[in-house]
Amino acid sequence: MSFEGQKILPAIRSMKDFDKMLDTSFQYGVFLDLHVGMLKSVFEYARNENRKMFLHMDLINGLSSDEYATEYICQEIKPYGIISTKGNVIKKARQKGVFATQRMFVIDSSAMNRGIELIRKTDPDFIEVLPGVIPKIISEIAEKTGKPIFAGGLIDTVEEVEAAISAGAKAITTSDRVLWKHFDC
Repeated sequence: MSFEGQKILPAIRSMKDFDKMLDTSFQYGVFLDLHVGMLKSVFEYARNENRKMFLHMDLINGLSSDEYATEYICQEIKPYGIISTKGNVIKKARQKGVFATQRMFVIDSSAMNRGIELIRKTDPDFIEVLPGVIPKIISEIAEKTGKPIFAGGLIDTVEEVEAAISAGAKAITTSDRVLWKHFDC
């Protein structure tokens, strides 16, 4: 799957952020920190604006991020994709035909090895590697898993975006509007 040359996946924390995203050419993005009561209307709005949005399941306020909530979200909200650190959420999203992104925090080699083992069990469509400022780790995880990588966390310069992309990341998740503007086609 291609993101049509889109190097940035805008990370949306508020409706103001989403409105700013709508002023760009980006077709794909990530909703963070949404209230459960807003989900239906926000996703309808996104679809009406021809945006394909991932939903970070672990950050929905008012809804547990488990397989039951995931099933509900996939059936009722129908996001383009789900992002989660939890294996059961990733498996359920895949069962429901929704693109699944396993979020992986790499703080040391042990965490990386546990993350790679979890990825082998859950078989996500994508992996989000945090922090995304370590090109060596991006390359290694891409090589060991064969999965497309998103890099996120602590990336705040154009050079860091380019380094992550050069290391094999397909896109960078960021809420930094300066980077959005720089990479908007």
